[in-house]
Amino acid sequence: MGREMVEVADGVLVATSRRELTTSTVVRDNGTTLLVDPAWEPDELEALADFLEEGGLTVSAGFATHSHHDHILWHPGFGGAPRWATRGTADTVAEHRGELLEFLGPDWPMQLMPLVGQVHPVPQTDPTTLPWPGPHIEIVEHDGHSTGHGALWMPGTRVLLAGDMLSDVELPMTDETGLAAYDQALTILEPYVRQAAVLVPGHGHPTGSPLERWTADRRYLDAVLAGDEADDPRLTNPGMVQVHAANLTGR
Repeated sequence: MGREMVEVADGVLVATSRRELTTSTVVRDNGTTLLVDPAWEPDELEALADFLEEGGLTVSAGFATHSHHDHILWHPGFGGAPRWATRGTADTVAEHRGELLEFLGPDWPMQLMPLVGQVHPVPQTDPTTLPWPGPHIEIVEHDGHSTGHGALWMPGTRVLLAGDMLSDVELPMTDETGLAAYDQALTILEPYVRQAAVLVPGHGHPTGSPLERWTADRRYLDAVLAGDEADDPRLTNPGMVQVHAANLTGR
């Protein structure tokens, strides 16, 4: 099965899974490649590996934006490059790896099981810079959505890989770390959003209007914090009524 790759900026390509519109991002530079959050279904992972092979692209590093099961996957075709994450993400994955494997279900291929969650913390000598041979990429860490969530900021192309934040299809999910942490995360991300030309969410569609995404999350969260009714079009998407109810319990 083929897999469509959309180039959203120079050297930045995004594939979108049929499952929950989960994005996988390939950053290429002179034949070397960074692979961020490869997902989702096994045949889609294989198709991504085929794309890399056909393009003569070698994966020099991987990055998991956070510790959820759909963002810590891998395929043998990606090779044995180091797979990085923030310290908080790596520690969470190590502690809960058994549970994360259960989330994948009994049909997950046995040959892919050992590769799930094999992420390592970015060296603490410089925890804000991704160690790979390509252009400078900054890790923007916060605790919105999950502990040690790491967005990636690429100043050269002005691309922000936001992980599971700033989605056009999902509401903010605050049940894991709380409303205050999510509120702080939006503050941390704001200056990067204002500089960005392109934003890629972990679920949903890349956009050339990043500030609109940030503003939508800010407006929604402010309404929840104030106890006001949230008038957000994402509430009509599957599962979002339940997400909203969970957010309300955290007030």
